[in-house]
Amino acid sequence: MSTATGGTAGDWDAIVVGSGIGGLVCAGYLVAAGRRVLVLEQHDVAGGNSHVFRRRRAYEFDVGVHYLGDCGPGGLLPSILGGLGLGERVRFHPMDPDGFDRIVLPSVTVDVPVGWPRYLDRLRQALPAEAEGLTRYIEICEAVARTCRTNATSAPGGKLPAVMLRWSRRTLTQLFDHCGLSARARTVLAAQSGNYGSAPASTLVVAHTMMIDDYLRGAYYPEGGGQTVAAALVELLESHGGTLLTKTRVGRVLVEHGRVAGVELTDGTEFRAPVVVSNADYRRTVLELCGGNENLPDAVVDRARDARMRLPTAVCYVALDRELPEQPNSNIWYWPNEDVEGAYARVEAGDLDELPFAFLSFASIKDPVPGSCCPPGHTNFQIMTACPPGYRHWGLDEGPARGARYRRDEAYLAAKNRLTDQMLDLAEAAIGPFREHLVHLETSTPVTQERYTLSTGGSAYGLQSWGRTGQRPDVRTGIEGLFLTGQNIHHGGGIVGVATSGAACASAILDRAVLPEVCRGAIYGNPELLPDRGADWDPLRVSRGAKRRDARGLAKLDHVAPAGS
Repeated sequence: MSTATGGTAGDWDAIVVGSGIGGLVCAGYLVAAGRRVLVLEQHDVAGGNSHVFRRRRAYEFDVGVHYLGDCGPGGLLPSILGGLGLGERVRFHPMDPDGFDRIVLPSVTVDVPVGWPRYLDRLRQALPAEAEGLTRYIEICEAVARTCRTNATSAPGGKLPAVMLRWSRRTLTQLFDHCGLSARARTVLAAQSGNYGSAPASTLVVAHTMMIDDYLRGAYYPEGGGQTVAAALVELLESHGGTLLTKTRVGRVLVEHGRVAGVELTDGTEFRAPVVVSNADYRRTVLELCGGNENLPDAVVDRARDARMRLPTAVCYVALDRELPEQPNSNIWYWPNEDVEGAYARVEAGDLDELPFAFLSFASIKDPVPGSCCPPGHTNFQIMTACPPGYRHWGLDEGPARGARYRRDEAYLAAKNRLTDQMLDLAEAAIGPFREHLVHLETSTPVTQERYTLSTGGSAYGLQSWGRTGQRPDVRTGIEGLFLTGQNIHHGGGIVGVATSGAACASAILDRAVLPEVCRGAIYGNPELLPDRGADWDPLRVSRGAKRRDARGLAKLDHVAPAGS
């Protein structure tokens, strides 16, 4: 047996498959607790949906970090990073507290501010005829969110309040019905559903309220872009004795006598450890990496096979040779139709003749680091929308995870180009004409997402239903020593959610209440071990891992000032 690090069998206490933020957070807490940890990533850079890519030596685009909630002092993500000793390594810049999200419908516009009371005031001002129903809705959501946060950050115990017993397994549509809200009000309230990728009828009240509660505590953007979060976690991992290997794909999880024994790479190399954490797609973990029925009960395999994913998304990356006039530091959610339920139903049925929404995220306005994502005087922004599940819309029979070649397929390119034009049309309807100032345009489809992350169907948001609507697996599995983290477990949902999942997974392995401890100020990591950051510090380079840090092919930006420490 060979190992890529030159070690022998049993050299690792834990192996993490996948280097998304959930996997890196879990690995960070394990290595900070003294465990020998190996992280394996099939892509050439760590970070999952937090990573960036660069074009023309001028533009840097965030793949999935558009904005983060609750990143002020004492916030959830800063507490998780702070518990690793990274509190000074990642800085978050606040977006406009008076309106971090602008929701635009044909007949009404709502600027979403920080704070539940101010949010309710804005809603009642915009929809005065529905003030009573909106008040009831906000009271329920705020109570649910408060309970969820208390449960996540405190030691377990105590009875659930009545509001949770009533609403924890009900959908957003059922809550809308209970409050007697119109189609227009429902669209305003669910306009930000693109943050989790499912319709109100397929979304638990808990999932929606956890998302909106994070942002109502303040919306932020990481200074220097999303890659800075992953890079800080890689620095923590490596400085505490762990190892990250990129461009290293796991073929299967080794299971012997009912418990984990390590992993085997696609090239036959084996690494052995008594603990394996899968930050990979849940369905691929069960059906492929773990061998399905060979190692797991039929019921578990059947449930994974029948599970449905949240809707995938497409993102259009745009660069302009001018700045946008008078654009505030906020996102835009543009809904051309005021029926959110109908819009999602059409997408789920495979109809994209009319896009459900366009989400516009302006990185060059959010990031205070000069020139971090585009040259001075230019604009860098993204347009996102939801797409149908499966491959039919793209003219394909299967995806790249199974080896499908698609990038020059005529049907695929036709569908992609048509979608790009549609997204540009919606964006111009939201902010005015800009096509004549385009200097870079590139679209990522769900097929692209699958290629880079191996997620089922290219969904960035994980499972929609696992047995029943909204249900998801926990961090533990039916195999001793195998644990889960990431978008597919019940903590997951966006960057903050997967970071929480990583802390929860580490808690199960270490048998410690990690999240409550760090929220009270506990620090596992040793900041003194972290490396100095020189004037040429580059988070993308760091995220390649020590063994590939100086490999050829690293894209750079000509105009960027040195990052420094």
